[in-house]
Order: sequence, then structure tokens, then C-alpha cells
Amino acid sequence: MKNFYKPYYDEYFRLIFPENIESRFEKFKNIALDIKNNDGKLMFAGNGASASISEHGAVDFTKQGGVRAVTFNEANLITCFSNDFGYDHWVSEAVKFYGKKDDALVLISVSGESPSVINAAKVAKELEIPVITFSGRDSNNSLKSLGDLNFWVDSHAYNIVECIHMIWVTTVIDALIGKAVYEVS
Repeated sequence: MKNFYKPYYDEYFRLIFPENIESRFEKFKNIALDIKNNDGKLMFAGNGASASISEHGAVDFTKQGGVRAVTFNEANLITCFSNDFGYDHWVSEAVKFYGKKDDALVLISVSGESPSVINAAKVAKELEIPVITFSGRDSNNSLKSLGDLNFWVDSHAYNIVECIHMIWVTTVIDALIGKAVYEVS
């Protein structure tokens, strides 16, 4: 198993800092600052592990970064909206209910093909809410094609893509703060 680890981590190093990532970090940071200054909010959503990344991002943007953020990954909201509108539309319906001018929608999907996330991006576009995407796998995935700002990982390895998404989200939070080491209480 020794031959597994070095190539595994080499893949992270290859993928984590692609060309032009700094400009995308800055764009996301500036979107977050505009949201903060205009009393908007970041809305986060994803499925599975991407839902966990969404929750982490929403809490840290709010608490650490001072940017109001919410996630739709609440059991009662998911089951209610899925029951009434279908699972493929629960996130898009949440965007309709909660989204407003001066908000932005952050959608996370490794495949970039999750119907619930793609439909949410379409609704956000109709409502003129900017869409920030985090995806992986194919470079021309459906979610990426709907994004205004895209963070794409050139990998089919789910855990690697998910971990890089988490690092990139928290990088923007730390950029808002202006440092990586700070007190969280």
C-alpha cells in the first residue's frame, strides 16, 4: 500500500492551485463583500458530502467572514419541498422562496450533473441571482455551463474533488478575513 500515498497526494498538489485560481478567489471574495455591503446573503446547496461542504461554508462565511449565508440542507425543508415539488426541484423551489436581489447562489456538485442543483442554477439565472459553482469530473458539465463564476476540479476522484472544494471555499473565507490564523470565538 506504500505506493498509494505519494501518487495520491501528488494528485492533490497537481489540482489544488490551477491557473487563474487566484483571480477566481478574488472574484468570489468581491461578490461576498458586495453581498455584505448590500444586505444580501450567500445561499449554499449541494447533495451528500457537497451538502456538508455547503453547511460548513455557510456557517464560516457568516461567523468568520461576516457575510450572511444560509444553506438549504435542513431535513424538514428537503422533505417538505421534495414531497411537494419533487426531489429534482427542491433546491430550485428553496431559491424561489429565499432568494432575492443582492444574493448569490453557491452550488456544489462533484459531477455537475445533479438535477436538483442544475434546476436551482436555472432558477437563479431566471431571477438574475449570480451562480457560483464548484464541480469536478467533466469540464463541460451542466452545472459549470450555468455558472457565472466556476471552480472546477479536473478529476473524477470524488474524495479529492470534495476536499479541494472545501479548501477553496475556506480559502475565500480566510481571504475575506485577510489571514489564515485567527481566533474563532
